[in-house]
Amino acid sequence: MNPKLPASCPSCESQLSVTELSCPECRTKVSGTYALPMLLQIPEEEQQFILDFFLSSGSLKEMASQMGKSYPTVRNKLDDIIEKIKNLQLKQSL
Repeated sequence: MNPKLPASCPSCESQLSVTELSCPECRTKVSGTYALPMLLQIPEEEQQFILDFFLSSGSLKEMASQMGKSYPTVRNKLDDIIEKIKNLQLKQSL
């Protein structure tokens, strides 16, 4: 099992940032302060929903069938994720 990349601080729940990347081959290190990619800033369950949506070629009808939920329920879930991502974009642009 691979460890999961944390997106928020375990102490105060603030958003974490990336401060170092390294190459396992040549041991080059890049340091600085970088924001996590947008999709890593949402919960893992929502990341999985987006991946499933992509793999179903964007068919909410197919996703509803696979999830055993109604189309409106799946549509509402997608709308909630879209709103969350829009809010994250707005915060980053300020």
